Amino acid sequence: MNFLLYGSGEFAATVRELVRHCGHEVAGMVDDWTSGPGVLGRLDQVAKSHPPDRYRMGIAIGYSDLRARWNAIRQALTVGYQLPSLVHPAAYVADSVQIGAGAMVMATASVDVHAHLGVASVLWPGVTVSHDSQICDNVFLSPGVIVCGATRIGAHSFIGAGSVIVDHADVPEGSRLKMLSAF
Repeated sequence: MNFLLYGSGEFAATVRELVRHCGHEVAGMVDDWTSGPGVLGRLDQVAKSHPPDRYRMGIAIGYSDLRARWNAIRQALTVGYQLPSLVHPAAYVADSVQIGAGAMVMATASVDVHAHLGVASVLWPGVTVSHDSQICDNVFLSPGVIVCGATRIGAHSFIGAGSVIVDHADVPEGSRLKMLSAF
């Protein structure tokens, strides 16, 4: 499957590797603001040269502005690109997990039974999502985050490295927890 990456910054290198480990190829990057090596152009241009019926898209925009990232995701979907989920072969995801479009699960992440990963959620290496937890749309879980059972993390949230979210917690939408936080 041929992929385009929406975004060309630092996070794009990580997403490119994940796409490759999942057995796909990256044809180039889409960037509405900058040009450079491998950038094919803005979304409106690339939709014509690399049409949605022939390419899939991976969201390679980082977490610095999650609302802007979400707007870019909506634009890609409106143009017609499909956002397949990407699960690294060295990750564990239980069969009963629901995975939203464009979700990314990196190597060594673990997602337990009956969990839900929202659209374009990102689980970095070493993340543990326990049973019956809901990770809403456009959430970044940094390396080593532990999400205990029956927990909900609201959309557009960032959880810093090594943080622990306790059982039955409800992290509000738009939350930003620093490294080693407990909630």
